[in-house]
Amino acid sequence: MTDSPPRCGPLAHHWPWPLALPGAQLVSAPFMAERLDNAAFTSAGIALPEGLEAAAPKRRAEFLAGRLCARQALWHLDGRWQAPAMGEDKAPLWPAGCIGSITHSHGWAAALVGPRASYQGLGLDAERWLDDETAARLARRVLTPAERERLPANEAALAVTLTFSLKESLFKALYPLVGRRFYFPDAELIDWHPQGSARLRLLSDLSPAWPAGRELDGSFCRWQGRLLSLVAIPAP
Repeated sequence: MTDSPPRCGPLAHHWPWPLALPGAQLVSAPFMAERLDNAAFTSAGIALPEGLEAAAPKRRAEFLAGRLCARQALWHLDGRWQAPAMGEDKAPLWPAGCIGSITHSHGWAAALVGPRASYQGLGLDAERWLDDETAARLARRVLTPAERERLPANEAALAVTLTFSLKESLFKALYPLVGRRFYFPDAELIDWHPQGSARLRLLSDLSPAWPAGRELDGSFCRWQGRLLSLVAIPAP
C-alpha cells in the first residue's frame, strides 16, 4: 500500500546510510506546515491528540507528517496500517512487536521502524548543517569539555552538527529503555569517520543496565542537504 497524504509531498521508502540495518524501514516526506491544517488529520485518518489541540499549527503539522511516515514505515515492516499514538511524555507509542523513531526538520519528516525482536532501541534525527557562527554558539551547550578539546579547527561546524544530531538520536533510542530524561553533558562523541560511522560513550549512570562508560555505535549520512543520524541498539 502507498499512502498519498493530503497536502504533503510523496512518501519515499529509502535507505541513505552506508550500512543497512536488517529489517529496519525508513520513510520520509517533505511537507508544508501551513497546508497541514486540522482538516488534513481527518483526510489522513489520523487523530489529533488531545495534548496537541492547543499546540501551534506548526507543531500539529509536524506531528501529522511524522505519523504519516510512521504509518507507511510500519506497513513496509509487517503490513500493519497503523500510526503510533502519542504518550503522556509526547513520545510515540509503538505497536506491539516493533520499535521506532520519528524526526522532523524544516518541512521534512521521517520515521524509522524495526522489529522489537531485533532492536531494543532506535533513534533517528535530522538536522540542517550549522554555519560557523551558530556552531560556535552551540558548542558550549552541546559539547563536553573533552569534545571541545577534540574539535577539529577546519571542520568545527560539521563536528558540532554531528555531535548535536547523534546525541539527539542517542536520547531517542535510550529514553524508552531508561525511563528518564538526560542531556548533552551525559554523553560524548568519542570517534567518527567520514564514511558515516560514529561511537558514543555515556558519561552518566542512566540505569543499572546503562551505566557511565557504556559505549554505543551510531551512523550518519548527508541526505538532500541534511544530516541524518541514527543510533540502533540491538536486542539482547
